[in-house]
Amino acid sequence: MRERLTISHVGAQGDGVAPGPVFVPLTLAGEVVEAEVRDGRAGDVTLLTPSPERQEAPCPHFGTCGGCALQHWQSEPYLAWKGEQVRLALGRQGLETELRPTVGIPPATRRRLALHARRLGDGAVVLGFKARKSWSLVPIETCVVSDPRLVEALPRLRRIASAVLDHPKSAPTLHVTLTETGLDVDITGVERRSGGLSGDRRMEAIRAAEAADLARLSLAGAVLAMRRAPRVRFGGAEVTLPPGGFLQAVPEAEAAMVERVLDGVKGAKRIADLFCGAGTFTFPLASVAPVLAADAAQGGIAALKAGRAGLKGLSPIEAVARDLFRRPLTPHDLKGIDTVVFDPPRAGAQAQVEQIAASKATTVVGVSCNPVTFARDARVLVDAGFRLEEVTPVDQFLWSAHVELVGTFRR
Repeated sequence: MRERLTISHVGAQGDGVAPGPVFVPLTLAGEVVEAEVRDGRAGDVTLLTPSPERQEAPCPHFGTCGGCALQHWQSEPYLAWKGEQVRLALGRQGLETELRPTVGIPPATRRRLALHARRLGDGAVVLGFKARKSWSLVPIETCVVSDPRLVEALPRLRRIASAVLDHPKSAPTLHVTLTETGLDVDITGVERRSGGLSGDRRMEAIRAAEAADLARLSLAGAVLAMRRAPRVRFGGAEVTLPPGGFLQAVPEAEAAMVERVLDGVKGAKRIADLFCGAGTFTFPLASVAPVLAADAAQGGIAALKAGRAGLKGLSPIEAVARDLFRRPLTPHDLKGIDTVVFDPPRAGAQAQVEQIAASKATTVVGVSCNPVTFARDARVLVDAGFRLEEVTPVDQFLWSAHVELVGTFRR
């Protein structure tokens, strides 16, 4: 039975929410729709009354591709909604602060993609993203959030994918990163129990990588071919990314976060950069003061050390490989450090933050891709006497429900 629904607001996952609640995808507050409702979710939606904030989605794949949820929303209210998600997360922990306007990021800027590969019944190879709320694959021919150089490379990437689709149980994902020296591709999801790729298939993949002029091709972190070292710049340093290593998805978002982190650490005497990766913040921070950098990823730490070698004009950097979830730096480890920067995965950094709270640090800058875990960790710092001075949301993942942020604490 079809029901008429009026959307009250856009929920945290980007769906419109009607009383019930009923979650209605691709809708906005104030819109009236008719839909089939089952288990609190609407399907087969017909829009009756559109919102004045609605716009034409710029991507032909929007609505089926699960990569974007909010292309139909005009920029100003969309960015305000992102900021509101941060405010709500902080409020649930009883926290208030100055919330700066959300930093908007333009389309056609994303430099990292995770492309799923499948072979169709007719033998054709397709690359794409998962459909909304589904494991089905939506083949793509374009992606409006991505750097055009990634879109232009799709035919060449399909030829590389063809070489790793030999086994019927393989479900490869091509993790593609645009670096200053070309494309870096790490492939995961290739069936291994039956022996993995044959020698012939490996050679086919290597030849395809050479024809595509990839900087590097790797298989689950193991390098198959490298024509050029895939390099990126962090501050004044040139760093070779480890295979499958972390990199902020959008250079403009990275620059916005670096700027706000540097604003927060002005006057620091010694800085700890925790969950540092290959040095996204480490190298800019070293322009301010000596840095202790720590991360569990040994490849990232090795890349950071190599990037530091021979570099002049920066303060000293000490880089250590350490699992900060299992072995967080203690107040003893943080002795002499007055400023801490942390940028953990989505799970947050609760164990590490508890140690920071017990240290002598007087300034903390938190970078997060999850406002909920950031707010949880912020509560620990505030209870230890810190004041959350300000938070800036950053819309790194354009038209998705995700929001990054930078927050500054002092005591």
